Amino acid sequence: MALLITRKCINCDMCEPECPNQAISMGDEIYQIDVNRCTECVGHYDTPTCQQVCPIDNTIITDPQHVESQDQLWEKFVVLHHADSL
Repeated sequence: MALLITRKCINCDMCEPECPNQAISMGDEIYQIDVNRCTECVGHYDTPTCQQVCPIDNTIITDPQHVESQDQLWEKFVVLHHADSL
């Protein structure tokens, strides 16, 4: 699943530079995550770094509108980073 930044976001700027897929950017009012680029850090880290660095609990959550399996997230990583899918 892609992740979603909720309205609890305080625009602290912690998450955006941590995203290895450049999926996080400033929206109209708060940061937002591009579902086409978010792999939940699959291929990079064991857990999503944006969730790890966010100072407000439950601000970055699983996006129920964009459910993806681990295999789908891996394939997205491969496409984004031109990696080998071995």
